[in-house]
Amino acid sequence: MASLTIFADRKSQPSRAILIFCKVNGIEFEEVKMDLFKGDHLTAEYEAINPMKKVPAIAHGDFTLFESHAILIYLACCYNVSEHWYPTDLRTRAKLHAIMDWHHTNLRQGAAGYINTTVVAPKLGKPPNPEGAAECERKLIASFSTIETMWLKNDASFLLARDQPSIADLSLVCEIMQLEILSMEERNRMIRPYKKIQKWVERVKNATNPYFDEIHQLLYEIVASSKQQEA
Repeated sequence: MASLTIFADRKSQPSRAILIFCKVNGIEFEEVKMDLFKGDHLTAEYEAINPMKKVPAIAHGDFTLFESHAILIYLACCYNVSEHWYPTDLRTRAKLHAIMDWHHTNLRQGAAGYINTTVVAPKLGKPPNPEGAAECERKLIASFSTIETMWLKNDASFLLARDQPSIADLSLVCEIMQLEILSMEERNRMIRPYKKIQKWVERVKNATNPYFDEIHQLLYEIVASSKQQEA
C-alpha cells in the first residue's frame, strides 16, 4: 500500500484524533509536524496539499485529503481496522455520519469557539469578547446535554449504545479534551454536571491508551505550564 503522510499539529483536536486512530490500529505513517502559531499551514507547499490551509491533512501516495472526519472514514476503509471503528452496517454508518456532521456545527463551535475566544485570542493580542465567549459556552453546554440524552442514553458505554469506540467517539472526545486548557474552575463549571460525558471520556481514553495519552502529551504539558505560571 502507498505510504501515508499525516500533516498535523498536536495542539489541534482533529489532528490528535487522526494520529491516535492510526497508532491504535497499527497504521504506519510519517508525521509532518505543523505549528499553527508559526504559520506552517500558510505556506505555498502546504496549500498544494490542503487549499483550505488547515490541519490535519494526509497524503496517501499521490492522493491528498483534508477534513478530519473524511480522513478517518477514508483510513478506516483503506486499512483492515476493527469493525467497531467504522461499522459495516449501512444504517449504523449513517448514524455515525450524522453525529460527526453535528459535531462540527455544535460541539466544535462551542468547545473550540470558547477556547479561541478566551485563551487563544488574548495571546494573539485580540480584544476580549465576553459576549462571544458566553454564546460558545451556551452551545457547548447544550451539546453536552444532547450527547447524553441522544447518544449516551441508558448509561451507554459509547455513542449509539455500542460496546466499543467508533471514529465518532474518538473525534468528539478529542474535541472535549481541549477544555483541559481552561482553569479547573471554568472546566468544572461546564462539564461537572454531565456525569455520562465524564465517564465516556474516560472509557475512550482507556480503550485507546497508551496512544491517547502519548498524543495528548503536548496538551498536558501546556496545561502544566499554565498552572505553574498561575502559581
